Amino acid sequence: MCLLAKVKNLPVDTGVSGWDAILPEKSPAQVLADDQACDFLIIGAGFAGLSAARRLEQLKPEAKIIVLDAKRIAEGPAGRNSGFMIDLPHDLSSSDYSTDENNDLRQIKLNRHAIDFATDVALEYKLPSEVLNICGKVNGAAGEKAHQHNLNYAKHLKTLGEPHQLLDAQEMKKLTGSKFYQSGIFTPGTAMLQPALYIRELAKGLRNSLFIYENSPVHELAKTNDKWLAKTPTGSVHASKVILATNGHIESFGHFKRRLVHVILYASMTRALSQGEADLTGKDIWGITPSDPAATTMRKISGTGGTRIITRNRISYSGNMQINQSLLNEMGKTHVKSFTKRYPDLTNVEQEYLWAGRLCLSRNGVSAFGEIEKGLYSACCQNGLGAARGTLSGIAAAELAVEGQTELAKAFLAEDEPQKLPPAPFSTIGAKAYMRWSEHKARFEI
Repeated sequence: MCLLAKVKNLPVDTGVSGWDAILPEKSPAQVLADDQACDFLIIGAGFAGLSAARRLEQLKPEAKIIVLDAKRIAEGPAGRNSGFMIDLPHDLSSSDYSTDENNDLRQIKLNRHAIDFATDVALEYKLPSEVLNICGKVNGAAGEKAHQHNLNYAKHLKTLGEPHQLLDAQEMKKLTGSKFYQSGIFTPGTAMLQPALYIRELAKGLRNSLFIYENSPVHELAKTNDKWLAKTPTGSVHASKVILATNGHIESFGHFKRRLVHVILYASMTRALSQGEADLTGKDIWGITPSDPAATTMRKISGTGGTRIITRNRISYSGNMQINQSLLNEMGKTHVKSFTKRYPDLTNVEQEYLWAGRLCLSRNGVSAFGEIEKGLYSACCQNGLGAARGTLSGIAAAELAVEGQTELAKAFLAEDEPQKLPPAPFSTIGAKAYMRWSEHKARFEI
């Protein structure tokens, strides 16, 4: 047996995600408690892992497929996602989310493939609209600089032939109930998810044809003859092929070392609003991404758990993929200020849930994808676009493992490798400085 990885530490997800907390209580976890063999093993049950599982099920219905997750379903990053499955260009390293025209057109096609995949999940499992609603989103702007970003983005969308609508301050107030925004751009193709509910329901549907084990972290991965052996604290799995759908945690398995940047985003969710409070926050459902990526994302949801507002802003660097409670609490203070700036008449509405969510980025904005050892595949590094990009990379990894270089797999394989990071401590200092400067520039939009 050739030991390839011994995983010593797991990432820590601090705080309770409101997305998961407002849902009905889960059934008891099924933990891997014996030694098993399978055709395909997927490590990680988020957007990438469960999408890979569903695609494998479609391609190889006779195969035995096992999914292992270190936590409960939807308690990790997928259940902490903001729930925007965006169809249009959304490059977080760009000042207006766009890149060049040809690349943007390719990305739109891929993103819509992810939305179609998720829509098929919702239709097959007969999920309610709050799970997935293709209702579009708005790029919101409060100040003049952000407004100009919106105008530039509108020009780019016109060049791409993509439908969009410019909203003025009055229209933004009608949508959100807030006087905070000067303008917005509405684009109709974004699918809005209740991310924890989507992941829960996808896992529930998949359990009819494959095996999903929770609270079963892989602490050792080895190659024995032509098989892979994954060990958990209470069991093990021999598999012909393995897909790592662990996002930044793939570094813990010894791959893409010093090529990935680990950051933390922060979010809060209000308590359920009364009818009068809900009336002051505009329409029943809306989603606002900021014109500046470092500013504040807002959502209003109505459904299971009542009507609530989600606020997401602030970013920090975390090389060990962990965050402490005191920093989380400090970030939560900004959420209260951001909410109050938008809704000064709702100062009595407290933030019931506060949580941190892990993101994995690469310097050049590409995925950590491909067959990294014979029979070992990576579907990692979503660059802050977990809902769409995670779904796509999971599908592509499954297709690569079964069919080889399909059109989707080729799209990922055509990307460059994630660039190496500068040596420590320069990479850490540089990352932290860049984040602080980005937030400073976006301070009027936070």
